[in-house]
Amino acid sequence: MTTRQPLTAHVHRSGTVLAAAITLVAAAVWAAHHGIQAANYGDDTGSRLAAVWIITFLLLLTQTIMYHCERPRRISPRARRQLDALHVAVLLPVYNEDEGYLRLGLESFLNQTRRPNSVHVVDDGSTSSDYAQVRAWWLRAARQAGITTTWQRTPNRGKRHAQATGVEASPCADVYVTVDSDSCLAPNAIEEILLPFANRRVQSVAGIVLATNHRTNLLTRVADLWFTTGQLTDRSALSSMGAVLVNSGPLAAYRAPVVRDNLDSYLNEWFMGRRVMFSDDSLLTLYALLRGRTVQQPSAIVFTALPEKASHFARMYMRWMRGSTIRSVWRMRYLPVTGWAYWAHLLRWFQVALSTTVLGWLLAVEPIVYGNLPPASFLLVPLLIGAAQGLRYLGVIRSDERMRHRAVTWFLTPLAVLVSWTALRVMRWWGMATCARTGWGTRQNGAEVSLTTEAAPALEATPAGSRVPLPDDTTLTIPVVKLLDPDTETTLQIAVPAR
Repeated sequence: MTTRQPLTAHVHRSGTVLAAAITLVAAAVWAAHHGIQAANYGDDTGSRLAAVWIITFLLLLTQTIMYHCERPRRISPRARRQLDALHVAVLLPVYNEDEGYLRLGLESFLNQTRRPNSVHVVDDGSTSSDYAQVRAWWLRAARQAGITTTWQRTPNRGKRHAQATGVEASPCADVYVTVDSDSCLAPNAIEEILLPFANRRVQSVAGIVLATNHRTNLLTRVADLWFTTGQLTDRSALSSMGAVLVNSGPLAAYRAPVVRDNLDSYLNEWFMGRRVMFSDDSLLTLYALLRGRTVQQPSAIVFTALPEKASHFARMYMRWMRGSTIRSVWRMRYLPVTGWAYWAHLLRWFQVALSTTVLGWLLAVEPIVYGNLPPASFLLVPLLIGAAQGLRYLGVIRSDERMRHRAVTWFLTPLAVLVSWTALRVMRWWGMATCARTGWGTRQNGAEVSLTTEAAPALEATPAGSRVPLPDDTTLTIPVVKLLDPDTETTLQIAVPAR
C-alpha cells in the first residue's frame, strides 16, 4: 500500500500580483473621487470626505508596499548549526478534539525535516474521548522516531493551564512551539519557523495558517479566503516592522524565557473582575513584543480545521473580538510609545473607527438629514480594495489544490467583503461591548469539526510494503481517487475482523 503524500504549500511572490493590487487600489481611488463629485454634498462635507479618502488610500498603498516587502528569513550554515542545537519543545493541548484531526497533526511531527526534540500532549479533561488508541500509537511512534514525549491528562482548567503543564514537563527547552490539536504541519514547518531566531532580537515567530477543510462548503471557502488574506496583508505588513501583534494558535514559536518568565501572569489574567480564558496567543505575543521583535515566517505553513457551521464560526469570532478588546487595553498600557507596535495598534483602531464613521454617515446621516443617497460608485470602493488584497490568496500554492479552484474562491471576494462590512462589523462592536464575557464557548459538547475520510495515521508513516499491527475490529476509511476525474474521490472501507 502506498503512503499518502503530506500536505504542502508555499507563498509565491509575484510582481504581477503587486502591480494588479496597486491598479485595483487606484481604481478604488477613482471610484471614491467619482462618487464625491457626483454626489450632491455640500462643499464642507465633500471636502471632508475627500480628505478621508486621501488618508485611507495613502494608508492602503503604504500597507500594500509593506506586505510585499516581507521575505522569508534565510540564514548561513553556521547559524543553521546553532539553531539545530536548540531544544525545541512542542506544546499540544487537547480538549474534545476529533481523533482523526489529532492523529493527523501528531503524524505531521514525525514527517518534519527538522523534528522537534520533544512533544508534550496534555488532555485538558476531555469529555468526548479518552484517546486511548491515539495515545498508544503516538507513544510508540514517537519513541521509534527518537522524539521525547509525554502525554498527560489533567482536570479541565483551560488551554493556558494545559500549555503550562507542557512547559513544566520541558524545563530545558530553548524554544516552545505552540500548536492546536487540529494542526497539521507542512513537512518543513518547524525548520522554517526556527529560522528568524537566528536574529537574537526576534522573540516570537508566527506561521501561516491554511485550512484543511477549505472546500467543504461556502463558509469554509470564504473563511479560508478571509483568514489567508489577513495574514498575508495586515500581518505581513506588521512583520516587516518586527511588530506582529497576534500570532496564530495553530503554529507559533517563542523563545523559552518569553513563556517561562511570564507563566504566572499568563495563568492569572483578570479583566473586570473575571479570569480571562481566551486570547492566549495574543497575550504570548504581547510578552514577546515587550522583549524584542515579533515576526511572521511566510514559509512556515500549518493546516487547520475551520468551522463548518455558522454558529461555530460566530462563537469563535466573538471570542476573538472580545479577546482583541481586552488585549488592546493591555497594549495601550504596556507597549512602549517609542515602538512600532504601539503606533500600528493605534492606527488599526483609528482605521476601524474612521471606516465605521464614514459608513454610518453615508448610509444614515446624509440620506435622513440631508436627503442625499450615496452614489452607486461608492459601492465599488470596498469591493475593489477587497479584490486587491485578496490577490494575495492566489499567491499561495497548495499541493492538494489546483490554481483554478483557488481562483474560484477568489471570485467570492465580494461576498467576503459584504459579510465583513456588515455582519462581522456588527459582531466586532458587540464583542467590544461584551468583552467581560471571558468564557471559551466552543467544544463544550465535543468536537465540532470531524475528519471522516482520512486513512489511519499508522499507515501514513509506514513505508510501502511494511506490515502494520492494527487493533481488533478496526475499520479503515481510505480515500480513492477516481481515474476519470482526479479532483474527486470516493472512499473504500476495509473492516479488520477480531482475531
